[in-house]
Amino acid sequence: MNPWIAIGALAVVSVGIPVAMMVVSSLLRPSVPEQGKSAVYESGEIPTGTTRIRFNIQYYMVALLFVVFDIETVLIFPWTVIYRPALEGGASMMEVLAPMLVFIGVLVVGLVWAWRQGAVQWVSSPRALEEKTEANQ
Repeated sequence: MNPWIAIGALAVVSVGIPVAMMVVSSLLRPSVPEQGKSAVYESGEIPTGTTRIRFNIQYYMVALLFVVFDIETVLIFPWTVIYRPALEGGASMMEVLAPMLVFIGVLVVGLVWAWRQGAVQWVSSPRALEEKTEANQ
């Protein structure tokens, strides 16, 4: 049997099931048209103000740092799996340990740089600053 037949069948099933679920749900759901449902804003709420809202860039910086250090754990895990078998296979400790130490060293340098740039320091609210100055007095 050709292995491409199994792949094609899997592709048909993986596309067919979601399409079938959407068709069945469109046939079974109640249709209650209301003016609030056709509004631009979701949940029937009346929009107030503009859609252009200024967000604090700190949210994105924290998210990017989280992604970088989350990917670090994904890259460290395979190394931990092959560490002992590599040593038992005759590799020296430096051959196995050095690349990971370099990788972790680069990440530590990046973390120190981000820390010095203030990327991990959260912006304080005015109330928190007032409380801090009151506590110091």
